[in-house]
This record gives sequence, structure tokens and C-alpha cells, in this order.
Amino acid sequence: MNFHETSQDRAAKPALPSLVGATRKELAALLARHGVPEREIRMRVGQLWHWLYFQGATHFDPMLNVGKPLRAELAAHYSLARPEVVAEQISQDGTRKWLLRFAPVNANDKGAEIECVYIPESDRGTLCISSQVGCTLTCSFCHTGTQKLVRNLTAAEIVGQIVVARERLGDFPGLTPPEGGLLPRGDSRLITNVVFMGMGEPLFNFENVRDSVGVLADGDGLSVSKRRITVSTAGVVPQIERLGAEAGSMLAISLHAICDELRDKLVPLNKKYPLKELLAACRAYPGASNARRITFEYVMLKGVNDSPAEARELVRLLKSIPAKINLIPFNPWPGTKYECSDWEKIEAFSEIVFNAGYASPVRTPRGRDILAACGQLKSATEKMRARARMMAEG
Repeated sequence: MNFHETSQDRAAKPALPSLVGATRKELAALLARHGVPEREIRMRVGQLWHWLYFQGATHFDPMLNVGKPLRAELAAHYSLARPEVVAEQISQDGTRKWLLRFAPVNANDKGAEIECVYIPESDRGTLCISSQVGCTLTCSFCHTGTQKLVRNLTAAEIVGQIVVARERLGDFPGLTPPEGGLLPRGDSRLITNVVFMGMGEPLFNFENVRDSVGVLADGDGLSVSKRRITVSTAGVVPQIERLGAEAGSMLAISLHAICDELRDKLVPLNKKYPLKELLAACRAYPGASNARRITFEYVMLKGVNDSPAEARELVRLLKSIPAKINLIPFNPWPGTKYECSDWEKIEAFSEIVFNAGYASPVRTPRGRDILAACGQLKSATEKMRARARMMAEG
């Protein structure tokens, strides 16, 4: 993979603002600005929505049910450009990782970059997307957390990730993906699940995450069920109730410890919102039930949080919360002080949780060979670029 870039590459951006990622409200407002009569706006929004999010249109010409004058007006002022795919990596296990660059949002923005990951499984296809460029949380076991926060992603930039992924996978009807982008497909969509588990803390970018969930879940377009959209948080307690009430997505909690003393070290946000407050917010999460369980993510760290006593305490802590517990083998990265728990320890931990009545799947590490696994996003890319620059300057 080539990480050398020219100033011309950096400056490249769509000449016109893109409609990809726009909400229905935003489309209605821009149509009104361009003189579409009020009585027609709802119909025109529906037409554009279908082309943008169901068909995956890349330009306005195929939109034959939209009048030619309106198509010409839109084409003169807008594009249907996607985020730029800077690099694509494919793991031995079929996992795909894309490095995406967004157009600059202001004069000081050189074009933000993030990574998103597609994980194919026998019964589903999961897209892991980012909500921020960088992260502020500094969780001690997370490679992604070693990066500084650059900015929040807009709702359009969040939606743009699934549009790019569907295009690269050949997951839009009637569109041929780029060379090497097509995967075997049947009658169903390849991307069935979306998880906000990439770069950033989603609830520190609440409004944009909420609005993007609305676009993703719209049944006339991308049509990802809200029961298949999961937003993961390290525990931004004041926004948890809002997420359930306003977005209606599934909730995942990045937990990783059963006491405040350890969690303060692993997830420093815990110092502001300790376990008692976090678990109270989970118990009150709108819509939580046995059919809509909250996922608790627990990374397995050797000699740190993986004892049988901690498994039993975890079960006690989650009492009365409709929950499932995802046990995540730690994904090592250069410079980390942690090791992954031994497999026997993980199995013993899982058995205790399972026998207490909780689903306790052990997440199979995916995409480790391309640093696409949990907690690995983007940092490796930054380091490879830095090395390339040093070699070029030397």
C-alpha cells in the first residue's frame, strides 16, 4: 500500500457540495431554495431519497422521474460525490478496511480521514463506522485512543461511510462496483448490521449520530433496522437516555471492569461518570427489554480483569438489566502494556457468565492482519505515513 501523497492529492475535493448523506429535512430545504413549489417538495424528496439511498446513484442523469430542468438545476449546484477511498485492505478472513478522506469543511481543514471496517459472517454483514476523527477518551488498552481528537464527523460524513461500503461491495442494485470491490451476493443486502464502534465516542457527537441513525434506518433508502444499529459508548451518562428516546438504536456499553478503581484506569471517563451512575442509566434506557438487550463489551486483559471472582461480580452488577456480554480477546498493538487473557481463562470467565443466564459470546478477532480489529483503527495508518515521510526526508 502506498502512503506517499502529493499536495495535489490533499487539495483534491468535490467542486460542489454533495447531497450524499443529506437528511430528508435538508433535501426539502434545498429544494425550496431552488424554487420547487411547496406542494411538490415531499414527492421530490422521496424521489431523490430513492436514488441516493436505495439505488446508490452517482450522478443525476439516471433520475428520469425527476424533471429535466430540476435535474439540471441540481447538477449545477450539487454533486453526488462520496468520501474518497484512499486505501482498501482485505484481510485473510474476508474483513475489509477502508481509509476514507472527507472533503474539507473549512479553510483550516486539510481533509479529515477515518477508517471503517466491513466484517462478513455467515448470517450477517457488519459495518463498523466512525463518529469522530480521533478520540478524546484515552482508554489505556485502545490503540485508536492514542490519537488526538481532530473534530466531529457530520451526519452526512457518517452516512457516507455506509454509502461507500455498499458501493465497494456491489451492494446497490444495478451498480457495478470498482474492480476488486465485488463480493458474492444473494438476494439480500451484504451489509445487514451497523455498529458505531469505530473511531471516536459517539455520544460526544450526539446530534450528528442521532441524525445519521435516522437516515440509515429509513425504510425507503438504506433501510437498516434500528434493531440492527448499535451505538457504543464508554459511558457518557447524560446522553444515554436521549439516545434511546431520540435515535431508538440498540445500546452497547464499553465496560471492561467491575469496580471504579480499575475502570478509572482502563476507561478514564469513569472518573466523571462512575459505574453506579452508568448502570442506573442502563436500567432506565428507553426500550430496553429481553428482546432489545443492552450489550456490555468486556475486553479480556491477562491478569487485569479476567479472574473468576470478577466474572461473578460482573453478573451481580448487571442484575435486572436486560443484557448480553461480549467478551473481547485483547488485540495487541505496538507499545501496549497489556496482553490478551489465556484462552482457558476466557472460556472459564464465559462459562460463569453463561451459567448465570447471560449470553456471553466470545468475539472472534477479525482483521488482525490488517489492524482492523477492535481498538486498532487508524493509528497504524498514521504511523506508516510518518515512517514514509521520514524515509522521504532522509
